[in-house]
Amino acid sequence: MQFGHNDGSEKHPDRYVNIQGYKEFLRLFVSQTRQKGGNPVILTPVARNYPWKDGRLENVHGEYWKAPAEVASEMKVPCIDLNKLSMDYFTEKGQDFTTRQYFMNFPAHTYEAYPEGQKDNTHFQPEGAKAVAAIVYRELKKYSALKKIK
Repeated sequence: MQFGHNDGSEKHPDRYVNIQGYKEFLRLFVSQTRQKGGNPVILTPVARNYPWKDGRLENVHGEYWKAPAEVASEMKVPCIDLNKLSMDYFTEKGQDFTTRQYFMNFPAHTYEAYPEGQKDNTHFQPEGAKAVAAIVYRELKKYSALKKIK
């Protein structure tokens, strides 16, 4: 489970939740997943394509990236730090490449649904979604391997 992009914006009171509320929702989701026989895994929020400083993508989520890790530790649930992993990955690829190839930044007439083009540093183009999914998949495989060892 991964949340955070929309929860942390006080500019949108219809969807904003403070850190304590955010943690409570994560605890609820973990508990309900376990009640249904599932194995919860918590992810920190994926990076957005800003801010960049000195060629490095930095955290835009404030304290929201810490809350999932804290709940995961408290409830003994695996946690994938997708915030850090995606920031590192995008930094390695570089700002220009990341902006053009991974995020929804493209000129007019690239996609039929966006005839005027798009400038969006939160949501992914297909290649960005695949890159992030590959990061999550790789991390889930690590947890799966550890679980078999124990």
